Amino acid sequence: MDYYKIGQRIRKIRKACNLSQDQLAENAGISVTHMSHIETGNTKLSLPVLVEIAKTLQVSTDELLYDNPNSDKITIKQEISELIDTCTEKEAKILMEAIKSLKICLDKYS
Repeated sequence: MDYYKIGQRIRKIRKACNLSQDQLAENAGISVTHMSHIETGNTKLSLPVLVEIAKTLQVSTDELLYDNPNSDKITIKQEISELIDTCTEKEAKILMEAIKSLKICLDKYS
């Protein structure tokens, strides 16, 4: 298993989600130092930690473990992030409220 590649995938997805290492580490229940070591491939990560990281990043563990350059969800997150970066704070808040409303509708009628 290539822990360096796993760490790099975690880092890429974390950044696409606009999360800091601190935030991801806190949500995964590990130290920032451990999170840093995971992202650089300097340590192995346990299955429970992998699952918590995947939950926090809202991806499958497979997306973290395996090279999947065509991952639609990652691409969508990156595109949304880039779109929000071009918005004013007010526009970003409006987009967020619209997305929340759409998600509620999707959950209700799915």
